[in-house]
Amino acid sequence: MRTYLKRAWRGLLLAVLPLVLAGAVRADEVTDWHEHMLVALAQGGGNSQIKSRNAAMVSAAVFDAVNGIERRYTPIHVPANAPRGASKRAAAVQAAYVVLIDRFPPQAADLSAKRAASLDAIAVDGESLRRGVQWGQFVAEEILKWRSTDGFTPTPPPYTGGTEPGQWRPTSPGVSGAVPQFATMQPWGILAPDQFLPPGPPALDSVQYLADYVEVRLMGSATSTLRTEDETDAARFWESAGPTAHWDRLALDLVADLDTDLSENARYLATLNLAIADAVIACWNSKYTYEFWRPVTAIRLTDDPEWSPLMTTPSHPEYTSGHSCASSAAAAVLADYFGDDTPFMLESPAAPGWVRFYPSFSAAIDEVADARVFAGFHFRTACQDGAILGSDVAGFILENRMQRIHGEGE
Repeated sequence: MRTYLKRAWRGLLLAVLPLVLAGAVRADEVTDWHEHMLVALAQGGGNSQIKSRNAAMVSAAVFDAVNGIERRYTPIHVPANAPRGASKRAAAVQAAYVVLIDRFPPQAADLSAKRAASLDAIAVDGESLRRGVQWGQFVAEEILKWRSTDGFTPTPPPYTGGTEPGQWRPTSPGVSGAVPQFATMQPWGILAPDQFLPPGPPALDSVQYLADYVEVRLMGSATSTLRTEDETDAARFWESAGPTAHWDRLALDLVADLDTDLSENARYLATLNLAIADAVIACWNSKYTYEFWRPVTAIRLTDDPEWSPLMTTPSHPEYTSGHSCASSAAAAVLADYFGDDTPFMLESPAAPGWVRFYPSFSAAIDEVADARVFAGFHFRTACQDGAILGSDVAGFILENRMQRIHGEGE
Protein backbone atom coordinates (compact mmCIF):
# COMPACT_ATOMS: atom_id res chain seq x y z
CA MET A 1 0.00 0.00 0.00
CA ARG A 2 2.83 2.40 0.90
CA THR A 3 4.50 1.80 -2.49
CA TYR A 4 1.24 2.46 -4.35
CA LEU A 5 0.64 5.72 -2.51
CA LYS A 6 4.21 6.85 -3.13
CA ARG A 7 3.82 6.28 -6.85
CA ALA A 8 0.42 8.01 -6.92
CA TRP A 9 1.80 11.15 -5.33
CA ARG A 10 5.08 11.14 -7.25
CA GLY A 11 3.55 12.36 -10.53
CA LEU A 12 1.71 15.20 -8.82
CA LEU A 13 4.68 16.32 -6.79
CA LEU A 14 7.13 16.15 -9.67
CA ALA A 15 5.06 18.82 -11.37
CA VAL A 16 5.73 21.27 -8.55
CA LEU A 17 9.26 20.11 -7.72
CA PRO A 18 11.04 22.94 -9.57
CA LEU A 19 9.02 25.52 -7.65
CA VAL A 20 9.72 23.96 -4.27
CA LEU A 21 13.42 23.38 -4.86
CA ALA A 22 13.82 26.99 -5.98
CA GLY A 23 13.63 27.87 -2.31
CA ALA A 24 11.08 29.30 0.09
CA VAL A 25 9.61 32.73 -0.44
CA ARG A 26 11.20 35.28 1.91
CA ALA A 27 8.76 35.69 4.77
CA ASP A 28 10.26 37.60 7.71
CA GLU A 29 13.28 37.87 9.99
CA VAL A 30 12.24 34.80 11.99
CA THR A 31 12.20 32.48 9.01
CA ASP A 32 15.21 34.18 7.43
CA TRP A 33 17.30 33.53 10.53
CA HIS A 34 16.15 29.96 10.79
CA GLU A 35 17.43 29.60 7.23
CA HIS A 36 20.74 31.06 8.41
CA MET A 37 20.66 28.65 11.35
CA LEU A 38 20.42 25.64 9.05
CA VAL A 39 23.44 26.86 7.10
CA ALA A 40 25.39 27.40 10.32
CA LEU A 41 24.47 23.95 11.65
CA ALA A 42 25.58 22.31 8.40
CA GLN A 43 28.88 24.17 8.31
CA GLY A 44 29.52 23.75 12.03
CA GLY A 45 29.49 19.95 11.96
CA GLY A 46 28.79 17.86 15.04
CA ASN A 47 26.32 15.06 15.61
CA SER A 48 22.55 15.35 15.32
CA GLN A 49 22.03 15.44 19.08
CA ILE A 50 24.18 18.54 19.50
CA LYS A 51 22.51 20.13 16.48
CA SER A 52 19.10 19.63 18.09
CA ARG A 53 20.31 21.48 21.20
CA ASN A 54 21.78 24.34 19.17
CA ALA A 55 18.62 24.70 17.09
CA ALA A 56 16.47 24.77 20.21
CA MET A 57 18.64 27.53 21.67
CA VAL A 58 18.19 29.66 18.54
CA SER A 59 14.43 29.05 18.35
CA ALA A 60 13.91 29.67 22.06
CA ALA A 61 15.86 32.93 21.95
CA VAL A 62 13.97 34.16 18.88
CA PHE A 63 10.60 33.21 20.36
CA ASP A 64 11.22 34.83 23.74
CA ALA A 65 12.63 37.94 22.05
CA VAL A 66 9.57 38.43 19.82
CA ASN A 67 7.12 37.34 22.48
CA GLY A 68 8.70 39.65 25.04
CA ILE A 69 7.55 42.57 22.90
CA GLU A 70 4.14 41.28 21.80
CA ARG A 71 3.38 39.39 25.04
CA ARG A 72 1.00 37.05 23.27
CA TYR A 73 2.13 33.70 24.72
CA THR A 74 3.68 32.32 27.87
CA PRO A 75 7.48 32.56 27.53
CA ILE A 76 9.85 29.63 27.25
CA HIS A 77 12.33 31.05 29.74
CA VAL A 78 12.73 34.84 29.61
CA PRO A 79 9.88 36.94 31.11
CA ALA A 80 8.20 39.34 28.68
CA ASN A 81 9.75 42.60 29.86
CA ALA A 82 10.89 44.25 26.63
CA PRO A 83 11.26 48.04 26.57
CA ARG A 84 8.36 49.95 25.03
CA GLY A 85 8.69 50.65 21.35
CA ALA A 86 11.30 47.95 20.73
CA SER A 87 11.34 46.56 17.19
CA LYS A 88 10.38 42.90 17.34
CA ARG A 89 12.00 42.32 13.95
CA ALA A 90 15.32 43.67 15.21
CA ALA A 91 14.97 41.65 18.40
CA ALA A 92 14.50 38.44 16.39
CA VAL A 93 17.59 39.15 14.30
CA GLN A 94 19.79 39.96 17.26
CA ALA A 95 18.61 37.02 19.36
CA ALA A 96 19.37 34.51 16.61
CA TYR A 97 22.67 36.19 15.75
CA VAL A 98 23.96 36.17 19.34
CA VAL A 99 23.20 32.48 19.86
CA LEU A 100 24.72 31.48 16.53
CA ILE A 101 27.88 33.52 17.13
CA ASP A 102 28.23 31.85 20.52
CA ARG A 103 27.79 28.36 19.07
CA PHE A 104 29.83 28.91 15.89
CA PRO A 105 32.60 31.49 16.44
CA PRO A 106 34.45 30.56 13.19
CA GLN A 107 31.38 31.74 11.24
CA ALA A 108 31.43 35.22 12.81
CA ALA A 109 32.23 37.14 9.63
CA ASP A 110 29.42 35.54 7.63
CA LEU A 111 26.89 35.87 10.46
CA SER A 112 27.84 39.50 11.09
CA ALA A 113 27.30 40.34 7.42
CA LYS A 114 23.88 38.66 7.50
CA ARG A 115 23.00 40.57 10.67
CA ALA A 116 23.95 43.89 9.10
CA ALA A 117 21.87 43.14 6.00
CA SER A 118 18.86 42.14 8.10
CA LEU A 119 18.98 45.21 10.33
CA ASP A 120 19.48 47.53 7.35
CA ALA A 121 16.26 46.19 5.82
CA ILE A 122 14.14 47.02 8.87
CA ALA A 123 12.34 50.31 8.23
CA VAL A 124 11.82 51.67 11.74
CA ASP A 125 13.17 54.68 13.58
CA GLY A 126 16.62 54.42 15.13
CA GLU A 127 15.42 54.26 18.72
CA SER A 128 13.02 51.39 18.04
CA LEU A 129 15.79 49.51 16.26
CA ARG A 130 18.23 50.12 19.10
CA ARG A 131 15.76 48.93 21.71
CA GLY A 132 14.94 45.85 19.67
CA VAL A 133 18.63 44.95 19.31
CA GLN A 134 19.19 45.56 23.00
CA TRP A 135 16.27 43.33 23.96
CA GLY A 136 17.27 40.56 21.56
CA GLN A 137 20.80 40.66 22.98
CA PHE A 138 19.48 40.34 26.53
CA VAL A 139 17.17 37.44 25.71
CA ALA A 140 19.86 35.51 23.84
CA GLU A 141 22.30 35.94 26.71
CA GLU A 142 19.67 34.69 29.17
CA ILE A 143 18.96 31.61 27.03
CA LEU A 144 22.68 30.87 26.75
CA LYS A 145 23.12 31.32 30.50
CA TRP A 146 20.17 29.01 31.19
CA ARG A 147 21.48 26.24 28.96
CA SER A 148 25.05 26.57 30.20
CA THR A 149 23.95 24.62 33.30
CA ASP A 150 21.65 22.10 31.57
CA GLY A 151 24.04 19.16 32.00
CA PHE A 152 25.61 19.21 28.56
CA THR A 153 28.95 20.02 30.15
CA PRO A 154 31.25 18.87 31.57
CA THR A 155 31.76 15.96 29.19
CA PRO A 156 31.24 12.69 31.09
CA PRO A 157 33.80 9.89 31.08
CA PRO A 158 33.66 7.42 28.16
CA TYR A 159 30.74 5.02 28.25
CA THR A 160 31.72 1.49 27.24
CA GLY A 161 28.65 -0.55 28.21
CA GLY A 162 29.03 -4.17 29.30
CA THR A 163 29.39 -7.74 28.12
CA GLU A 164 26.21 -9.45 29.32
CA PRO A 165 23.81 -10.86 26.68
CA GLY A 166 21.62 -8.04 25.41
CA GLN A 167 23.89 -5.34 26.83
CA TRP A 168 25.33 -2.65 24.58
CA ARG A 169 29.03 -2.56 23.92
CA PRO A 170 30.99 -0.44 21.38
CA THR A 171 30.36 -1.53 17.81
CA SER A 172 33.73 -0.16 16.67
CA PRO A 173 37.05 -0.56 18.53
CA GLY A 174 37.90 2.43 20.69
CA VAL A 175 34.54 4.16 20.19
CA SER A 176 32.54 4.85 23.36
CA GLY A 177 28.86 5.66 23.68
CA ALA A 178 28.03 9.05 22.14
CA VAL A 179 26.89 12.03 24.28
CA PRO A 180 25.56 10.00 27.24
CA GLN A 181 24.92 13.29 29.08
CA PHE A 182 21.81 13.80 26.94
CA ALA A 183 20.18 11.04 28.98
CA THR A 184 20.02 13.29 32.05
CA MET A 185 20.14 16.75 30.49
CA GLN A 186 17.57 19.35 31.52
CA PRO A 187 14.67 19.26 29.06
CA TRP A 188 13.23 22.29 27.28
CA GLY A 189 9.52 21.72 27.68
CA ILE A 190 8.78 18.30 29.14
CA LEU A 191 9.03 17.81 32.89
CA ALA A 192 11.90 15.29 33.09
CA PRO A 193 14.02 13.14 30.77
CA ASP A 194 12.14 10.02 31.87
CA GLN A 195 8.62 11.50 31.71
CA PHE A 196 7.78 9.32 28.71
CA LEU A 197 10.10 6.39 29.36
CA PRO A 198 8.98 3.50 27.12
CA PRO A 199 8.56 -0.07 28.41
CA GLY A 200 11.92 -1.33 27.16
CA PRO A 201 13.14 -3.76 24.52
CA PRO A 202 11.59 -7.22 24.31
CA ALA A 203 13.18 -10.01 26.31
CA LEU A 204 15.80 -12.02 24.44
CA ASP A 205 13.70 -15.18 24.74
CA SER A 206 10.48 -13.54 23.51
CA VAL A 207 8.67 -14.08 20.20
CA GLN A 208 8.86 -10.34 19.53
CA TYR A 209 12.63 -10.25 19.86
CA LEU A 210 12.96 -13.26 17.56
CA ALA A 211 10.79 -11.53 14.93
CA ASP A 212 12.79 -8.30 15.25
CA TYR A 213 16.07 -10.20 15.07
CA VAL A 214 15.15 -12.17 11.96
CA GLU A 215 13.87 -9.07 10.17
CA VAL A 216 16.98 -6.96 10.67
CA ARG A 217 19.32 -9.90 9.98
CA LEU A 218 17.67 -10.46 6.60
CA MET A 219 16.72 -6.92 5.60
CA GLY A 220 19.51 -4.88 7.19
CA SER A 221 22.46 -6.84 5.90
CA ALA A 222 24.93 -5.11 3.61
CA THR A 223 24.43 -7.99 1.17
CA SER A 224 20.66 -8.42 1.52
CA THR A 225 18.92 -9.63 -1.62
CA LEU A 226 15.48 -9.05 -0.09
CA ARG A 227 15.78 -5.28 0.38
CA THR A 228 14.53 -3.39 -2.67
CA GLU A 229 16.41 -0.58 -4.39
CA ASP A 230 13.86 1.92 -3.08
CA GLU A 231 14.23 0.61 0.48
CA THR A 232 17.99 0.95 0.21
CA ASP A 233 17.56 4.50 -1.08
CA ALA A 234 15.29 5.33 1.88
CA ALA A 235 17.80 3.95 4.37
CA ARG A 236 20.59 6.05 2.88
CA PHE A 237 18.35 9.12 2.56
CA TRP A 238 17.43 9.24 6.24
CA GLU A 239 21.04 8.70 7.24
CA SER A 240 22.20 11.55 4.96
CA ALA A 241 21.24 14.19 7.54
CA GLY A 242 19.89 14.44 11.06
CA PRO A 243 16.28 15.15 12.04
CA THR A 244 16.79 18.90 12.53
CA ALA A 245 18.14 19.38 9.02
CA HIS A 246 15.32 17.37 7.43
CA TRP A 247 12.37 18.69 9.41
CA ASP A 248 13.33 22.34 9.85
CA ARG A 249 13.86 22.60 6.12
CA LEU A 250 10.40 21.17 5.51
CA ALA A 251 8.86 23.41 8.17
CA LEU A 252 10.25 26.51 6.45
CA ASP A 253 9.01 25.33 3.06
CA LEU A 254 5.52 24.62 4.37
CA VAL A 255 5.10 27.97 6.12
CA ALA A 256 6.65 30.07 3.35
CA ASP A 257 3.43 30.90 1.52
CA LEU A 258 1.11 31.10 4.52
CA ASP A 259 -0.23 34.39 5.81
CA THR A 260 1.39 34.08 9.23
CA ASP A 261 2.98 36.90 11.18
CA LEU A 262 6.34 37.15 12.93
CA SER A 263 4.99 35.98 16.28
CA GLU A 264 3.20 32.96 14.83
CA ASN A 265 6.29 31.89 12.93
CA ALA A 266 8.45 32.24 16.03
CA ARG A 267 6.07 30.04 18.02
CA TYR A 268 5.74 27.49 15.23
CA LEU A 269 9.50 27.02 14.82
CA ALA A 270 10.17 27.07 18.55
CA THR A 271 7.54 24.37 19.09
CA LEU A 272 9.15 22.27 16.39
CA ASN A 273 12.70 22.59 17.68
CA LEU A 274 11.83 22.21 21.34
CA ALA A 275 9.91 19.04 20.50
CA ILE A 276 12.86 17.64 18.55
CA ALA A 277 15.34 18.57 21.29
CA ASP A 278 13.22 17.09 24.06
CA ALA A 279 12.54 13.95 22.03
CA VAL A 280 16.31 13.50 21.73
CA ILE A 281 16.74 13.93 25.49
CA ALA A 282 13.92 11.48 26.25
CA CYS A 283 15.30 9.04 23.70
CA TRP A 284 18.79 9.18 25.16
CA ASN A 285 17.33 8.61 28.61
CA SER A 286 15.77 5.45 27.21
CA LYS A 287 19.01 4.39 25.50
CA TYR A 288 21.11 4.68 28.63
CA THR A 289 18.41 3.28 30.91
CA TYR A 290 18.04 0.02 28.97
CA GLU A 291 21.57 -0.15 27.40
CA PHE A 292 20.37 -2.57 24.73
CA TRP A 293 22.73 -4.05 22.17
CA ARG A 294 22.77 -3.24 18.48
CA PRO A 295 21.84 -5.79 15.79
CA VAL A 296 25.46 -5.94 14.59
CA THR A 297 26.53 -7.08 18.06
CA ALA A 298 23.65 -9.48 18.58
CA ILE A 299 23.97 -11.16 15.18
CA ARG A 300 27.75 -11.49 15.22
CA LEU A 301 27.80 -12.94 18.74
CA THR A 302 24.88 -15.33 18.40
CA ASP A 303 24.63 -16.30 14.76
CA ASP A 304 26.96 -14.94 12.07
CA PRO A 305 30.34 -13.39 12.98
CA GLU A 306 30.73 -12.08 9.42
CA TRP A 307 27.41 -10.20 9.30
CA SER A 308 27.61 -6.49 8.48
CA PRO A 309 24.87 -3.83 8.35
CA LEU A 310 24.15 -1.76 5.26
CA MET A 311 25.82 1.26 6.90
CA THR A 312 28.07 1.90 9.88
CA THR A 313 26.14 1.55 13.13
CA PRO A 314 25.91 4.69 15.35
CA SER A 315 27.95 4.59 18.56
CA HIS A 316 25.28 4.51 21.26
CA PRO A 317 22.77 2.01 22.65
CA GLU A 318 19.98 0.76 20.43
CA TYR A 319 16.65 1.24 22.22
CA THR A 320 14.96 3.55 21.31
CA SER A 321 15.67 4.78 17.78
CA GLY A 322 16.88 8.37 17.86
CA HIS A 323 15.66 9.19 14.38
CA SER A 324 12.23 7.68 15.07
CA CYS A 325 11.93 9.66 18.32
CA ALA A 326 12.99 13.01 16.88
CA SER A 327 11.25 12.62 13.52
CA SER A 328 8.01 11.54 15.15
CA ALA A 329 8.11 14.59 17.41
CA ALA A 330 8.68 16.86 14.42
CA ALA A 331 5.97 15.17 12.36
CA ALA A 332 3.48 15.49 15.23
CA VAL A 333 4.08 19.24 15.42
CA LEU A 334 3.75 19.69 11.67
CA ALA A 335 0.64 17.49 11.57
CA ASP A 336 -0.89 19.64 14.29
CA TYR A 337 -0.34 22.75 12.16
CA PHE A 338 -1.10 21.39 8.70
CA GLY A 339 -3.01 18.11 9.16
CA ASP A 340 -1.50 14.64 8.95
CA ASP A 341 -2.70 14.04 5.40
CA THR A 342 -0.58 16.88 3.98
CA PRO A 343 1.46 15.57 1.02
CA PHE A 344 5.05 16.79 0.91
CA MET A 345 8.52 16.10 -0.36
CA LEU A 346 11.82 16.07 1.48
CA GLU A 347 15.12 16.95 -0.13
CA SER A 348 18.33 15.63 1.40
CA PRO A 349 20.29 18.53 2.92
CA ALA A 350 23.45 16.63 2.00
CA ALA A 351 22.64 16.13 -1.69
CA PRO A 352 20.51 18.71 -3.53
CA GLY A 353 18.07 17.01 -5.88
CA TRP A 354 17.84 13.83 -3.80
CA VAL A 355 14.13 13.89 -3.02
CA ARG A 356 11.59 11.53 -1.50
CA PHE A 357 7.81 11.91 -1.53
CA TYR A 358 5.16 11.28 1.15
CA PRO A 359 1.34 11.38 1.16
CA SER A 360 1.28 12.21 4.89
CA PHE A 361 3.43 12.82 7.93
CA SER A 362 2.57 9.41 9.36
CA ALA A 363 3.73 7.77 6.11
CA ALA A 364 7.11 9.45 6.53
CA ILE A 365 7.42 8.15 10.09
CA ASP A 366 6.61 4.64 8.86
CA GLU A 367 9.42 5.00 6.34
CA VAL A 368 11.84 6.25 8.99
CA ALA A 369 11.21 3.04 10.96
CA ASP A 370 11.78 0.90 7.86
CA ALA A 371 14.89 2.87 6.99
CA ARG A 372 16.52 2.32 10.37
CA VAL A 373 15.78 -1.42 10.29
CA PHE A 374 16.88 -1.81 6.68
CA ALA A 375 20.08 0.13 7.40
CA GLY A 376 20.88 -2.57 9.96
CA PHE A 377 20.85 -0.08 12.84
CA HIS A 378 17.73 -1.03 14.80
CA PHE A 379 15.30 -3.71 15.79
CA ARG A 380 11.70 -2.90 14.78
CA THR A 381 10.48 -2.44 18.37
CA ALA A 382 12.98 0.36 19.00
CA CYS A 383 11.52 2.29 16.06
CA GLN A 384 7.89 1.70 17.00
CA ASP A 385 8.39 2.66 20.64
CA GLY A 386 10.55 5.60 19.59
CA ALA A 387 7.77 6.94 17.38
CA ILE A 388 5.33 6.77 20.29
CA LEU A 389 7.82 8.53 22.56
CA GLY A 390 8.38 11.36 20.07
CA SER A 391 4.67 11.86 19.52
CA ASP A 392 4.05 11.98 23.29
CA VAL A 393 6.80 14.58 23.77
CA ALA A 394 5.40 16.77 20.99
CA GLY A 395 1.86 16.43 22.32
CA PHE A 396 2.94 17.60 25.77
CA ILE A 397 4.73 20.66 24.38
CA LEU A 398 1.84 21.55 22.08
CA GLU A 399 -0.61 21.38 24.97
CA ASN A 400 1.45 22.96 27.74
CA ARG A 401 4.11 25.33 26.41
CA MET A 402 3.93 28.73 24.68
CA GLN A 403 0.19 28.96 25.30
CA ARG A 404 -1.87 32.08 24.57
CA ILE A 405 -1.96 34.26 27.66
CA HIS A 406 -5.59 35.37 27.20
CA GLY A 407 -6.92 32.23 25.59
CA GLU A 408 -6.86 30.93 22.04
CA GLY A 409 -8.28 33.34 19.47
CA GLU A 410 -8.23 36.47 21.67
